[in-house]
Amino acid sequence: MDLNSKHDKRSITVLDYAPFTDPGMMEGINNLSAGLQGAVIQHINSTFVGGGVAEILQSLTPLMNSVGLQARWDVLRAECSFFECTKAFHNAFHGEDLDLTEEMRETYRQTTADNLDLVAEDADFVVLHDQQPLGLAERKDRQGGKWIWYCHIDPINVDRDLWSFLSRYAGRCDAAIYHMAEYAKDLGNRQFFLPPAIDPLSEKNREVTEGECAAVLAGFDLPQDVPVILQVSRFDRLKNPFGVVDAFLAVTEEIPSHLVLAGGAADDDPEGQEVLNELLQKIDNHPSITVLNLSPTSHLEINVLQRTADIIVQNSVREGFGLTVTEALWKAKPVVATPVGGILKQVIHEETGLLALGTAELAACLRRLLLNPELARELGRKGREHVRKKFITPVYLYNWLSLLTELNK
Repeated sequence: MDLNSKHDKRSITVLDYAPFTDPGMMEGINNLSAGLQGAVIQHINSTFVGGGVAEILQSLTPLMNSVGLQARWDVLRAECSFFECTKAFHNAFHGEDLDLTEEMRETYRQTTADNLDLVAEDADFVVLHDQQPLGLAERKDRQGGKWIWYCHIDPINVDRDLWSFLSRYAGRCDAAIYHMAEYAKDLGNRQFFLPPAIDPLSEKNREVTEGECAAVLAGFDLPQDVPVILQVSRFDRLKNPFGVVDAFLAVTEEIPSHLVLAGGAADDDPEGQEVLNELLQKIDNHPSITVLNLSPTSHLEINVLQRTADIIVQNSVREGFGLTVTEALWKAKPVVATPVGGILKQVIHEETGLLALGTAELAACLRRLLLNPELARELGRKGREHVRKKFITPVYLYNWLSLLTELNK
């Protein structure tokens, strides 16, 4: 599949990112890519739209092509029953109980078998993103390239039975990538640590005009006379929007403000509608709370919401990395987030944002920022610089090229 022609209309090159990088980054990318010219790298995941992995690949794949690799991106063909199964797997990675039935195993095996033809015979590197395509490692011994499992979620408390089932696939790969060293699992293969990144030129993260802001906000009918607190996340129990509501209600009694919960669904997440319904029932048409059920392609809308919010929250119970936090920091916004997973690599307490565990701490941090706009601005400024140095696309590309070069040795 040619992602440049079908899924990304931008004519993107690595030079477009030079204004965001430190001196030497472009030279480093050129030096590393010189040794990988023509290498075929195939990314396989579960959906073209919705979720952080899809957004990463929308930028990474054409950028890899722009420096001389032959990068492609393919997606599993699967029925709803498969995604119900892998959503349960996702939750079990994050510590939820799972009754791993034989029916679930067979659904996973059969979908894997139906997709074995997806693997490119000429790929020098095959990258399986998360647990959904992991079974394709069955094909490794007959394909011949280097295989990589990229785990984008936190596997520390993965259900034991599930890990016994999936690890035999992951162990077949030549390497495994985790966002952080703390996530590493002993699979007997090589380990790399590669946090994700956001694209500063994408529709979700580029600079926007006043006219664009006005047009988007007019469609949402949000108040202009009180501070706006925002959480952007798919409707998922692990994002805990219910706790955000509780904290907000405690704050708005003292400091008039408005809460926006902006989310949506991904093709591979069948649980979202259920969580959304529960959230709407809890809110019960509260006049100071807006819930926005956005489409997976509402990138400009999310960009505007983040840029015009006064405070951005990420109240996750568990988090592999948390690109919505990265996006918020990039827009120089004060962020209050839970101290879990990859958030800890981004929100350095009292420096690039504030960390809060539980409803009471979240409410206290919101009050503090609402009453101290100077602190909010300083946290936002430092947060943006932290992301610029570590978590934007050119840095991510450089790290990918370093990884592939090392794996080629």
